[in-house]
Amino acid sequence: MNDPRTPLPSFGAFCLYWLRLGLTSFGGPAGQIAMMQSELVDRRRWIDQTRFLHALNFCMLLPGPEAQQLATYIGWRMYGMRGGLVAGGLFVLPGALVLLALSWIAAAHGDTGLVGALFDGIKPAVVAIIAAAVWRLGRRTLKGPAAVALAGAAFLALALLHLPFPLVIGGAAVIGGVAARTGRHWFAHPHPAGDDGSDGGSTTDPTAEPAPKAGRLLTLLGLGLVLWAVPVGAVLLAFGADPWRGIAALFTKAAFITFGGAYAVLPYIAGQAVDSYGWLSPREMIDGLALAETTPGPLILVTQYVGFFAGWNRPGALSPALAGTLGAALTTYVTFLPCFLFIFAGAPYLERLIHNRLAAGALAAIAAAVVGVILNLGVYLGMAVLLPDGQHTAGSLIWGWAIMLAALYALTRRGVAIHWVVAGGAAAGLIQALAASSL
Repeated sequence: MNDPRTPLPSFGAFCLYWLRLGLTSFGGPAGQIAMMQSELVDRRRWIDQTRFLHALNFCMLLPGPEAQQLATYIGWRMYGMRGGLVAGGLFVLPGALVLLALSWIAAAHGDTGLVGALFDGIKPAVVAIIAAAVWRLGRRTLKGPAAVALAGAAFLALALLHLPFPLVIGGAAVIGGVAARTGRHWFAHPHPAGDDGSDGGSTTDPTAEPAPKAGRLLTLLGLGLVLWAVPVGAVLLAFGADPWRGIAALFTKAAFITFGGAYAVLPYIAGQAVDSYGWLSPREMIDGLALAETTPGPLILVTQYVGFFAGWNRPGALSPALAGTLGAALTTYVTFLPCFLFIFAGAPYLERLIHNRLAAGALAAIAAAVVGVILNLGVYLGMAVLLPDGQHTAGSLIWGWAIMLAALYALTRRGVAIHWVVAGGAAAGLIQALAASSL
């Protein structure tokens, strides 16, 4: 299914590449996509540049982590469904295993001096990472007054009106689609979809695939429902409803509304997990985001941490460690199952989708709204980390602000990689703890 001019590698070599990428895919989606571009297009020539860019544009139209979905698409392109499962699965698996171990450490030893000191330094760095993300995304996306207004409206809708996150994203999509339909170019397009001059229709190029057989989409949808219902039903029958029903419901819903990356959906997940379900505390939620920043793979793996704590704190008849592992596994499964389904169902329609003006307009409006959504997350976490309630010395607050500002400078002015910023925050937390203990 790849370019016929490029010979397929052996399936073993194919699997080894995706395992290596899964172990080294730090740096967020931009870095992960750049690694695939350099290795798969430029060096190995497993996929040509045109198909790679079209696949990337397609993945940007979908909810979920675009880098993982791009890996799944390339795997599907080369080896069909088994290739997509291997590529997308190995992109996630190493980070998931690392985060599982880190989640256990946080749950079992998070209150000890050493681990607590590490978290105290990492959390201000994470606030800086989110602030830098708002700055970069805003500069790239908010190109006109309509985009700025939509970002501001999204922030106010979440921060002051407390509207549901799906409603905010859905409203932005409708606004963008209506604007595109009426020919109003209010929002900057993050990709070239829709630049062909069409009016809600589609065009194709010589690389377009023939239309798939009728019924294929319904077959995949039915298979997806079975693959979701059987494992979830088995867990509910074996271990009862709490917290497993909530885990399945929350993270399945999140998988379908994760437009704009994990930062966009995290306030919704945090609000549900902390306030509605009571699975973990705000401090533990911030710790989870900090840990997810240190692991390879997509940032949306932070949901796995939340699922682990849901099981750990509501173990029922299981041990906390076993319940936490089950919660993490169930969360990861229902979070990423739709990602594979989106690719397998939509890939044959790729050319038609990426050139659809209505889809491009909706995505552009969502991208603008996501700036306000991520700003809301930054304010939510920033208040908890930099202006906390409770017993905190003036020295610890000043130190936290210093870490945050230093991390922000490193990210925005020096271009330091995120995992090094997190490591620097951890070191600063240890230094603070050592200094405090010597006084």
